[in-house]
Amino acid sequence: MGIVSWIILGLLAGAVAKILLPGRDPGGLVGTTLIGIAGAFLGGWISSNFLDRPIQKEFFDLPTWGAAIGGSLVLLIGFRLLFGHSRD
Repeated sequence: MGIVSWIILGLLAGAVAKILLPGRDPGGLVGTTLIGIAGAFLGGWISSNFLDRPIQKEFFDLPTWGAAIGGSLVLLIGFRLLFGHSRD
């Protein structure tokens, strides 16, 4: 998977993470989108380095999607804890 595929995967993973964690984010839509992209990269890196799960070449690989969404959730929760309240 190339860098453009990871960015697209990150956009979609960020949207799924936002659906799973509704509420106001300090960064708004742009911040959530960037968190999704960074979360996809983080999830893929953790998956390949620590969980002994190599990154597949296919875009529609379920464990890769799970790692990307998991990374997005972790970053979104951390961002909310550091920079603001998610619910007012």
